[in-house]
Formats: sequence, C-alpha cells, structure tokens
Amino acid sequence: MPVDILAVSARALGFVALFQAGGIVLFLALHRHELARTAPALRRLGTLAAVLAAVLLTAEYLLQAARMSGELAGALDPTLLGLLLHSGASVTFSWQLLGLVLVILALRSRRAEDSLIGVTGVVILLAAFTFVGHTAGSPQRWLLSLLLLVHLSVVTFWFGALPPLHVISSGETSEDAARIVADFSARAVWLVPGLFLAGLLLAVALLPNVAALRSAYGELLMAKVVGFCALLVLAASNRWRFGPALRSGGPAAGRRFRQALAAEYLIIVGVVCVTAVMTTFYSP
Repeated sequence: MPVDILAVSARALGFVALFQAGGIVLFLALHRHELARTAPALRRLGTLAAVLAAVLLTAEYLLQAARMSGELAGALDPTLLGLLLHSGASVTFSWQLLGLVLVILALRSRRAEDSLIGVTGVVILLAAFTFVGHTAGSPQRWLLSLLLLVHLSVVTFWFGALPPLHVISSGETSEDAARIVADFSARAVWLVPGLFLAGLLLAVALLPNVAALRSAYGELLMAKVVGFCALLVLAASNRWRFGPALRSGGPAAGRRFRQALAAEYLIIVGVVCVTAVMTTFYSP
C-alpha cells in the first residue's frame, strides 16, 4: 500500500508539472512579443516545471516495478525493470522524456523561431498518453486517442496559462495585462467546450453502461465533472469581471484576479490528482 501511494503521488505531481511546463511553452508561443517584462521569469518557471516533471515521471516509472513486487526495493530489481522495459509504459516514458527535453531547450532559448521546437515537444508529451491506458486497449483506439489528445491539449492550454497570467497581472503594465487576459479568454471560450465534449465522448465510449457511474471509477469521474463546473464559474468571473477590471481597477483588482486564478489552479490540481487515482487503480 505505501508503494501504491508513492506511485500515484508521483504520477499526479508529475502530470501537474508536465501540464504546467507544456502550458507555459504554449503561452509563450502565443504571447512572446507582448511580454516585455515577464518573459524571462516565465521561461525560468517553465524550465523548473519541466525538470520537476522529468524527475517525478522517472520516479513513477521506477515505482511501477516496485508495485509488481509489492516492496519499494522492487524499483531497482533488474528482472522487474527488464519486464517494465518491454511494456507500453516504457514507450510512454521515453516519449515523455523526449518531449520534456525539447520543451527545456525551447524555454532556455530566447529566439522566437525556437518556439516551434517547444510546441513540438508539447505535442510529443501529449501524444505519449495515447500509448497506454484505457484508450490504447480499445477497439476504437484511433478515435479515442484523438479525443484524448483534444482533451489534454485544452487542459494544458488552460492549466499552463494560469501561472503566467498570475505573473503578468503584477509584472506587466495594467493595459498590457488586461489585453493579454482578454486575448486568453477569447481563445478559451472556443476551446473549453472542446474539453467538455471530448471528455464526454470518452466517458460514453469507455463506460459500459450508466450503472458504471456507481462504480469507483464512475464516482471519480463525477468528481471531475463537479470540478469542471466549478472551474467554469471561476473562468466566467475572470472573463467578465476580474480580467477587465485589471485595466483600471488598481492593486485591489489585480489581487482579486490573482485569487481567482489561484482557486482555478487548485481545482485543476485536484482534478489531475483524481485522474491519477482513476488511471492507476480503477478501470471503466
């Protein structure tokens, strides 16, 4: 049991760091020329998140061998590691590391043309999720993989933008911050429905029947839906109230905006943790 807890914790925190790093790359690719003051800080934050993701995902990979033996020492067992090396988890882990390397290279560069390297790294990171899990074993694998990619792409875009938005709300001029927030919100209005629709279609395809919603997997899925609804409320407040107030609302407006971002961040972290538990211990 302690090994399971360590494994799912490393998995959840690794996902958080991975989405964070990928989202910062996407944010910089979209707004690089608008971040007169905060771009260096965001590059450092993204690099730190990518390095942390690599460490946590490596730990989670080794702990899969420990889960086979039921003991922590199994993480270094040559036989178990050999079995793990020939599994789908090894393929996913390898591609995730490659994606993180590209992300780090892009974030360490100041050249605008290197944004393409970072975006390529993000695509690889997200595509790696389709190599294992419930979608990989489905007869409708290609359709479900596409839906999963859409779902994860929007999560990365949304979650990864929250710390940058927090930074620019105090680090850029009020006019620039308000404009960037408005631009992000305008994109999110079109992307967030895609997150919900892709998630809904995945659930319909994976769950055998409505009664499955009463299983542990179904209950965790419903917890994610509740979290998503709470996020919509906060996102609407940022789009229509707190974001526009940055332009002329003074320090108080910036503080309220950052508090709303922090709440969004914590809810998404909670949803990611629920997802890690679902994908580690349960099946639809």
